[in-house]
Amino acid sequence: MFSQTVDTDIQLALVQPSFAPRYVELINTHFDYLSQWLAWPPHCNTESDFLNFIRRSLQEYAEGKSMVCAIFYQGTLVGNCSFNTINHSLKTVDIGYWLAADKQGKGIITRVCRHLISIAFEQLEMEKVVIAAAVENQASRAVAERLGMTREGVISRSENLNGRILDHAIYALHRQHHHTEFTSKLAEERT
Repeated sequence: MFSQTVDTDIQLALVQPSFAPRYVELINTHFDYLSQWLAWPPHCNTESDFLNFIRRSLQEYAEGKSMVCAIFYQGTLVGNCSFNTINHSLKTVDIGYWLAADKQGKGIITRVCRHLISIAFEQLEMEKVVIAAAVENQASRAVAERLGMTREGVISRSENLNGRILDHAIYALHRQHHHTEFTSKLAEERT
């Protein structure tokens, strides 16, 4: 996977070193917004930091442990999505994502996640896809719900976000429910 088309507006591309300057630009422009729910912005904000992140991501992709992609919207890099972990023994993946503040509300992340779910079930032959979202992160939780995912529970004290202790709501979609839910959601969106 080097790049894939999600739809006419959205493409995904496996991260590469040439993306580092654009990531720096995004983090500088959207730092406050991204820092609300992501732990890394204070610690990963230089070109060197992003180059290290990209190298690690490519190594883990080669080892089959994760998959990190840049999100392009109308030809411009606007965020990131990933299988943070690919667990082959449990046949599960967990999805992570972030998007520039000015690109919110266009359905980009929902469409990206729907594409990632298809990759997980159809190409990687996984049995379960998970999204963990901070309980207070209503926008991220709404994405999981729009995707037809089931809330499996809440894990208390799940993340230390630079001093803020967050609980995570865990959402999941199982392979056997994927085709039924997926097909009905697509039908709803087309009407």
